[in-house]
Amino acid sequence: MDEVHGKVALVTGGNRGIGKEIALALARAGTDVAITYRSNEEEALSVLEDIRRMGRRSAALRLDLNQLADLDGFIDAFGWLLARDFGGRQLDYLVNNAGFGKAIPIEKLTFADFDTFNDVHFKGVVFLTQKVLAMMRDNGGVVFITAAGDRYNVPGYAAYAACKGAIEVFSRYVAKEYGARGIRSNSVAPGGIVTDFNNAAIRSNAQAQAYIIGQTPMGRLGHADDIGDVAAFLCSDAARWMTGQRLEVTGGFNL
Repeated sequence: MDEVHGKVALVTGGNRGIGKEIALALARAGTDVAITYRSNEEEALSVLEDIRRMGRRSAALRLDLNQLADLDGFIDAFGWLLARDFGGRQLDYLVNNAGFGKAIPIEKLTFADFDTFNDVHFKGVVFLTQKVLAMMRDNGGVVFITAAGDRYNVPGYAAYAACKGAIEVFSRYVAKEYGARGIRSNSVAPGGIVTDFNNAAIRSNAQAQAYIIGQTPMGRLGHADDIGDVAAFLCSDAARWMTGQRLEVTGGFNL
């Protein structure tokens, strides 16, 4: 294992899909990485092994943004984890990635559905970010994984996309209010990515794949590492003069 030095990132939902590829891209760039997972500890441990094989430090904690009463406990545990596994260093980067997908037409949306979307994709992200920023090193950064669906509209995703749009606004306010500390804040808006998101809605649907490819100038589907590399770029000195920006990463879908 390397000496205790360098930068540390926290990636929520880093056990699978886009979050996993963000964690691996950060590790390849020389960053030590902590990840969160909601239910699948085995997947999380596998990602940790991949990171350690690159010579980087790694650790995982459980986090469920649908249980906001547990958030202070998570923050306390994360502070302990930084001391134990990362040499007591402060956090440099937070990547807010954790979430879920579910298509619900507006006419069928319930209060309970909305509360879950709001807790996981907006309220939970806001207050996790607030608490993590208080323990973050100056000159770090926050990345919010949002959705290109807040620009183009896909029936059934109104609540999901509305929360992601709200987070993009919040990201700009983080940039404004924390810029004096040198902390940058940007959002990444993926389009249709081939993962298990929303029960593998794209991966398992040949018709959806054909439509996406037909509307994408680059002529292919998106993959999780397409997003991972962009997020890792934002968590680097190469992006030191970027803040308050929304990067849509879709291969040009629906231009």
